[in-house]
Amino acid sequence: MRSLIEIHASLLDPGLIAVVRTKRRDQVIPLTEALLSGGIHAIEITMTTPGAIEAIREASQIFGNQALIGVGTVLDAATANAAMDAGAEFVVSPITKAEIAQAARARQRPVLLGAVTPTEAQTAYEAGADYIKLFPADGLRPSYIKALLAPLPHLKIVPTGGVDLENLRSFIDAGCSAVGLGSSLVSAEILATNDWAALKERAQAMVRARGPR
Repeated sequence: MRSLIEIHASLLDPGLIAVVRTKRRDQVIPLTEALLSGGIHAIEITMTTPGAIEAIREASQIFGNQALIGVGTVLDAATANAAMDAGAEFVVSPITKAEIAQAARARQRPVLLGAVTPTEAQTAYEAGADYIKLFPADGLRPSYIKALLAPLPHLKIVPTGGVDLENLRSFIDAGCSAVGLGSSLVSAEILATNDWAALKERAQAMVRARGPR
């Protein structure tokens, strides 16, 4: 298992987190292979994926340090602990709940808690979040990030939802530490057709769009 410092470094380079919501557990392994081939190694397997805990366990065992496997859509500490027991190296929640942060920090794992407003973001930070998952980011512009960070520069913002090829770099330039890539990367069409070659190409395009730090 990587150290906390190593996990943080892996999350931030290149700073692209694939948010994986599959309808079938058996898609997780080929999907992860495609993302790795495309240059994205931080993979958040959401709890809405059937058999998510076992999918995390299997992916962690197969890919080892090639991939940084995390868990998403975590709503309580028990789920966070079960996922970390299975090998999850980072924990993501769409909400702010102190018990989730406490569970992750007790196990030396980075944690992302959800927020939208300045008050929510600061509350998440005070609850123990290493990163603020700005969610849903659909409709928010990079200018919002700049405005948020002006009085709260200590926050590490990770917008999720609404980040795509066209605006990815703008979010990074606005001061985001990383971005979460959901359907703009792992699309419904790709999942419906198991088109892993297309996913690899899309991942490569996202890495190119990210550009240098």
